[in-house]
Amino acid sequence: MASCAFVSKLSQVTGRFCSKASCPTRTTVRALTCTATRAQLHKVEGTSALAGKVDRFGGVTVNLADAGLPADISEGAFSRLLQDCLVQWKAEGKVAVWLRVPISLSRCAAAASTHGFTFHHAKHDHAVLALWMGRGESRLPGFATHQVGVAGAVVDESTGKVLVVQDRNKTKNAWKFPGGLSDPGENIGATAVREVFEETGVRSEFRSLLSIRQQHNHPGAFGISDMYIICRLSPLTYDINFCTQECLRCEWLDLARLTTTKDTTPITSRIAKLLLHGLEQGFDKIDLTMEELPAVYSGMFYQLYHRQLLKS
Repeated sequence: MASCAFVSKLSQVTGRFCSKASCPTRTTVRALTCTATRAQLHKVEGTSALAGKVDRFGGVTVNLADAGLPADISEGAFSRLLQDCLVQWKAEGKVAVWLRVPISLSRCAAAASTHGFTFHHAKHDHAVLALWMGRGESRLPGFATHQVGVAGAVVDESTGKVLVVQDRNKTKNAWKFPGGLSDPGENIGATAVREVFEETGVRSEFRSLLSIRQQHNHPGAFGISDMYIICRLSPLTYDINFCTQECLRCEWLDLARLTTTKDTTPITSRIAKLLLHGLEQGFDKIDLTMEELPAVYSGMFYQLYHRQLLKS
């Protein structure tokens, strides 16, 4: 703070006599200003200012929000700091660097780009940049290659009817199963149950997975691939109170009728035939049931969907 006050006072004095950049006194002021900036940065630089977490693949992840950088750090100051760290990481044999940049330090992304960093992904209040330092072409994984849509086919086994809706914003009013996009960290069965309730007001429970559709370059998903999963659900309630913002119509429709009507989509018609077969021959003939198993990572679990083997 003392050096800054001195520089400010000196600027006021010399400003009366010097007007050219070549003025020796003005040069002294610039030198003192740079010295003060370096001194401020030196407080947070050290050898661990950009210390990150090393992963099992030989990469380093640095979260700039936790790096202790000055809130007003300039692009130039960050660029010099990053350059020193890159030299160190390279000498240590690190193959990649991931920079998590909060939106408040977006200027650091511009500085990182001069060292070869490129955007990997962005979410809400931060962006992640990546730099491959290993041999050959980059082997870093991509991000957000797919979105997952989930629909729930709620079958009333006592009546042979299934719950269907017509979307309000479609050019063709075709019957389909209610559904939507799965949230991050949400199991597909939970997505199906949630989406059915949000669109129709009917509560249900997950029974099985019925089908998966894969589509690439999806126009409604920013050109990424789309996975569309249909689950079989059993109703817990039957009264319809559908969302008028999303749905034009909602009904319990006879499964046999859904297999023959032209007012539906090809995938809905095929799944209706599958459900009708299950209704007549037993759902064990069509179900891919879910089993939760412990993962190799301690304390974590995964969901496995498969046909059950007949017990002898």
